[in-house]
Amino acid sequence: MSTEQSLLKSYKMGDISLKNRVVMAPMTRSRANNPEHVPTDIHVTYYTQRSSAGLIITEGSQVSERAVGYINTPGIYSDEQVAHWKKVTDAVHQEGGKIFIQLWHVGRISHPDFHDGELPLAPSAINPNEKSFTQEGFKDTVTPKEMTVEDIKQTIADFKNAAANAMKAGFDGVEIHSSNGYLFHQFFSKSSNTRTDDYGGSIENRIRFLFEVLDEVKTIMPENKIGLRLNPSLHGLFGIKADEETIPTFDRIVTKLNDYNLAYLHLSEPFTDVSEIDFLVKDIAKHYRPMYNGTLIINGNFDQEKGNKVIEEGNADLVAYGKPFISNPDLVERFEQNAPLADWDQDTFYTPGTEGYIDYPTYKETVA
Repeated sequence: MSTEQSLLKSYKMGDISLKNRVVMAPMTRSRANNPEHVPTDIHVTYYTQRSSAGLIITEGSQVSERAVGYINTPGIYSDEQVAHWKKVTDAVHQEGGKIFIQLWHVGRISHPDFHDGELPLAPSAINPNEKSFTQEGFKDTVTPKEMTVEDIKQTIADFKNAAANAMKAGFDGVEIHSSNGYLFHQFFSKSSNTRTDDYGGSIENRIRFLFEVLDEVKTIMPENKIGLRLNPSLHGLFGIKADEETIPTFDRIVTKLNDYNLAYLHLSEPFTDVSEIDFLVKDIAKHYRPMYNGTLIINGNFDQEKGNKVIEEGNADLVAYGKPFISNPDLVERFEQNAPLADWDQDTFYTPGTEGYIDYPTYKETVA
């Protein structure tokens, strides 16, 4: 029973004291199956069960009706959504937990079914050739509408509004989801952004939209309550194709983030095998740790041992766990006791209701 594990040591993140370095990663669970896209009582239970994490980052929550691309995902743009999220944050805080909300706009990874027949928005009119999960099952994505400058300005305003709502709902901070092939990532990548105005072409232009959002969001909340998520070596998924400019683009974003006093930068290790692609980074934490001065969260198939190791080696400050948190609400306690982890059931990841959501027992309950 060692309390000397690096994962279990407390951490000061800006003004926020975290009781350990285990982060619950943001995961879409599709449980907000109501017309208002509000979190419900089972969301309250789900997040409260996991409040021993040093930090919880919620599932992606859309910043507007135009931002949606998956069924049954909650939003943070209406008063009703704010009121329901407040129940979640109150319950987590009562258990001594800390919770950020992930602000989400999927861009072209969507379908006209979500937008009354209108096309999804994107930097350029290029079909990602992916699938969108609608009320009628999977459908092929379509060629999106290229955003006008007016659309971009509106989306910046939507993120600002969502961040203000997050503060009203009692969140400890927000994570801007600029990762995994969604809207910001679509601006970064030359495979999805062929614009010829101020938002396309050069690296500076392709990252402009993200920094304009960041600059607006920090006018209504402290910078050290804003986190950001990136997936630099993503390739061949979510319609994104990497190229020789991909890593220089992310290097530029990360160095530029040093000008801000953010809560954290949340990075993903490669989702696929990129060992044969010489222009992509294989070891994200190692590559970006020397480049970024702030708090670094790393994510991607970490277990207890690898999590402790990446912190010990100085390549990350915090480690985010996804699927292990689905089936182990008491993940931190299991790490403390070096107890075995329960397996998750992939079939209930996105199904409505309580099954596979709030019915996984703790280790204590299993033993009893």
